Amino acid sequence: MTNIYVGNLPWSTTETDLRGTFEAYGTVTDVSIIKDRNTGRSRGFGFVEMDSADEAAAAINGLNGKEMEGRDLKVNEARPREDNRGGGFRRERRW
Repeated sequence: MTNIYVGNLPWSTTETDLRGTFEAYGTVTDVSIIKDRNTGRSRGFGFVEMDSADEAAAAINGLNGKEMEGRDLKVNEARPREDNRGGGFRRERRW
C-alpha cells in the first residue's frame, strides 16, 4: 500500500469527494482529511492510501496540479513526519 499526500484542498472537500477523485486511478483503502483540533475545519490537506504503488503513481501523475474548485492540488507520495519537538539548537548557559 502507498500513502499519498494531497495538499491545497478546497475547504469544502469531504472524504467522500476525495475518495471519488482517487478511485478513478485504482483501489482506495483509506482517506483522511486533516482537521483543526479546535474548530473541526479542514486544514486544507489530507492523505489517501492506495492498494498498489502503480495505482498510486498513476494518481499522483494524473492529479498533481489538477484544478479542484479553483485550487491546484499538490499531490505526492507521503513522507514520514519528522519529529520536530524540541526547537533545535540551544546554547549552554555559562555563569
